[in-house]
Amino acid sequence: MNGDRTHSDHRGGFVLGLLAYALWGFLPLYFKAIAAIPAFDIVAHRVLWSLPFLALLIVLSRGWPKVREALAQPRTILILVVTALLIGGNWLLYVYAVVGGHILAASFGYYLNPLANVLLGRFVLKERLNRVQWAAVAIAAAGITILAAGALAQLWISLTLCLSFALYGLLRKVVPADAVTGLGIETAILFPLAIAWLGGQALASQPVMGSGTTETGLLLLAGIVSTTPLLLFTAAARRLQYSTLGMLQFLAPTLQFLIAVFYGEPLTLAHAIAFPAIWVALAVYVTAMLRSPRLPQAPE
Repeated sequence: MNGDRTHSDHRGGFVLGLLAYALWGFLPLYFKAIAAIPAFDIVAHRVLWSLPFLALLIVLSRGWPKVREALAQPRTILILVVTALLIGGNWLLYVYAVVGGHILAASFGYYLNPLANVLLGRFVLKERLNRVQWAAVAIAAAGITILAAGALAQLWISLTLCLSFALYGLLRKVVPADAVTGLGIETAILFPLAIAWLGGQALASQPVMGSGTTETGLLLLAGIVSTTPLLLFTAAARRLQYSTLGMLQFLAPTLQFLIAVFYGEPLTLAHAIAFPAIWVALAVYVTAMLRSPRLPQAPE
């Protein structure tokens, strides 16, 4: 029974991770639609409209006892303060990159992220990879090195996005709070900052709800757009090895890359070499994982 449950959890986590990264992959389309709005305003709206959405989810799932339990533990609160700042900063830089025409730099950051996840999973969480999986990591690293050589000018964007999200995922994996509870508390921590920013903009007679009906409607959807993939991600992170979750992440930046090309960002020889290498690596890794007699488990 325990083994069946482990396999079921693993398969469920795999599907949740794929859904999360697919949604993140298409996210640039949303931000491009509201590109005329300043990045700080967009992130403030993401926080503002995420809180009522998460509160509703907590009510529907009868999760208030879990929230009170988390808030009663100082260590949990401290970790969630750190994760709130990490995800808030990650959101801000990502929006800046997308609306500023640097989608490729953002996608490269998330190509780096899986390798960071694998290393954190191996050396922090003590997860084990077999030789074939390490070979897959090496192939992906070679492809990413080729990409890095052609992206030095905006490498700071890529590295910051990579490190902030890798650390966020690691901390969310070990904090004793489920996906909805943790994200709800994180959003509540960021909420006063969002209100203060939008209030200051309003006092300065700056538009805070967009310049038309379409932009206003899209801003109102910011909560659902922002929280849905994060909820899927954190739920997947609790069911999968962090290294496995990291390899799945190659889906999101590949979709972002295709969107960048659609919007006219240049496709280079480095991209043409690197992307096949990365997808070969992912295929090798997943094949090795599925053929393993015992599916890897996420540490408790």
